[in-house]
Amino acid sequence: MAKILVVDDARVMRYHITKLLTQLGHEVIAEAKDGYEAVEEYKKNKPDFVCMDLEMPTSHEIKGGIGAVQELIKIDSSAVIIMISAQTDKDNVSKALKNGAKNFICKPITQQKLEEMITHLGF
Repeated sequence: MAKILVVDDARVMRYHITKLLTQLGHEVIAEAKDGYEAVEEYKKNKPDFVCMDLEMPTSHEIKGGIGAVQELIKIDSSAVIIMISAQTDKDNVSKALKNGAKNFICKPITQQKLEEMITHLGF
């Protein structure tokens, strides 16, 4: 069972992802609605990995999901971050991975997609 931080600016998406992860037997130990909250929750809770939305508003100078990934990697270079987005063009995927995300899942999120990713990561 992994301990997970779920980050998405849409409450309904956080709820959906949390529900799917819980059904897979994992524990969502914290949620965040923007990059700033993600960094604060990461420092406080030290999750096994983070599910991070790509497109979120700028908060406290942290620009969206990519900015949050950059900040998390500064704090913990071994942070495991899975980016989640409907924007799956090569530029977005490449930018996320170059900045430290371990993988990328395209929306809509399904239990199968999450399970495959978590298994691939070894959790």
